[in-house]
Amino acid sequence: MKYKYLSLIFCLFSVVSVKAQLTDSLASFSLKEAIDYAQNHQTSVLNATIDEEIAKNTVKQTIGIGLPQVNGNVNFQDFLKVPTNLLPGEFFGQPGTQVPVQFGVQYQSSFGLELNQLLFDGSYLVGLQASKTFKELSNKNLKRSRIETAVAVTKAYYSVLVSNEQLSLLDANMARLKKSLNDTEALFKNGFVEKIDVDRLTVLNNNLETERGNVIRLLELNVNLLKFQMGMNIQFKLALKDSIGSLQVEESIAVRDTTAYQNRIEYSLLETQKKLNELDLKRYKSLFLPSLSAFGSTSRSLQSNEFLSLMDRSFPTTVIGFRLSVPLISGGIKTYQVRNAKLEVLKTENNLVNLRNGINLEVEQAQTVYRNGLKSLENQKRNMELAQEVLRVTKIKYEQGVGSSIEVTTAETSLKESQNNYINALYDLLINKVNVDRALGKIVY
Repeated sequence: MKYKYLSLIFCLFSVVSVKAQLTDSLASFSLKEAIDYAQNHQTSVLNATIDEEIAKNTVKQTIGIGLPQVNGNVNFQDFLKVPTNLLPGEFFGQPGTQVPVQFGVQYQSSFGLELNQLLFDGSYLVGLQASKTFKELSNKNLKRSRIETAVAVTKAYYSVLVSNEQLSLLDANMARLKKSLNDTEALFKNGFVEKIDVDRLTVLNNNLETERGNVIRLLELNVNLLKFQMGMNIQFKLALKDSIGSLQVEESIAVRDTTAYQNRIEYSLLETQKKLNELDLKRYKSLFLPSLSAFGSTSRSLQSNEFLSLMDRSFPTTVIGFRLSVPLISGGIKTYQVRNAKLEVLKTENNLVNLRNGINLEVEQAQTVYRNGLKSLENQKRNMELAQEVLRVTKIKYEQGVGSSIEVTTAETSLKESQNNYINALYDLLINKVNVDRALGKIVY
């Protein structure tokens, strides 16, 4: 018993050790690697893959309806009281009376095989076509899940990159401001500046430290969001291989594309849904047709008043035949089913027109927003560079005694504001680029 507990404790320590190694290990991903990882681990993709397998099995299940159906049966009966019937006494020379007579034996048993084969059924033929279209629909659903996962991972990845860039700018600001604060404190000790000059820079430094802490927490949240979109355990450590500098921003995008809807998986899904609705209409129409099937059965009946001699006497039976079912009157049910199916097809056609117009509008909006974002990013980048130059000149004037500390703190504030505007414009541009690619149907997985 002692060794048993020791073995159990060892196993528990082993599990904890392995889990700790997985948690402490650092995984590094590029954007493409992160998307590829998500395609194999994201729950929505995994469930869509399962749905595709279910659709394949459904097709085979439908095909099986038209294959031979064979059933075996065994029956055993013990008549504790054999049924009794009354017969006219004339049969037994007793006119005017009724004589009780028992028919059958106490023990009866039978066993046999039944075969059914569908020869013609219009709804079955349509069902075969519909099952294949349903399989196609599930395949496209999987594709849509893969695309949506790629979009979500890309946006989350860009969020982490932008947060890293924002943190780098803050670190550079803090290093520069810390040097200015130290220099100003030295000047104050020597009586060259007033204490209020030190206080102004101290306030700026404190604000930067607070903002840096907020950005670090936001960065951690964005990393966890990226892990979630990838289907990765939140406890694992994740690093990014790509950087803002490695991203290529297109300065021009394609002109208005009125055929982009043909590349969108949503439009393709709706087209497949239209096929299913048309097949549903065809199925309801086929219900007016007769169905034909063949059947056959063979069995052997055993009867005896003695259980031990039940197998001594047997009586075989074999039958084959055809069964034709012709629908005659259904109370108008089938007629209204056909009418409703036609209306469903019409609704799908309307939805296709609406989706086509919606996608064209989405493309135009995404391209317009992207162009505006590109101009905004260029402008904010110039503003940031100008704010850096203004701060540099202001500090030189201050150090030479021809400028004031208020000008320095104002320049520091303007630089921080321009950097925040640049970060926001950069993030918006990256997200808008993903939206443009998605609208044009360029994201394919």
